[in-house]
Amino acid sequence: MTSPSAGGGMCQADALQTYVGQKADADIGAKILAESGAKTLRWGAPGTMWTMDHREDRVNVRYDDAMIITEVKCG
Repeated sequence: MTSPSAGGGMCQADALQTYVGQKADADIGAKILAESGAKTLRWGAPGTMWTMDHREDRVNVRYDDAMIITEVKCG
């Protein structure tokens, strides 16, 4: 999946937990990015390794083999 970028800033993921359990797709990604306030969305496919750098302007979304969102967090 691609990583869309928006004109936000600091990520706030508390209210985004309602997306856990939903199907990961571009429309949901755009909603998560907009609602998070972050500049960047990073998708995490099953088995994907991520760098450990923490960015306050990024929201991370992990999903499983069935494309179901399993985690939404900032960093």
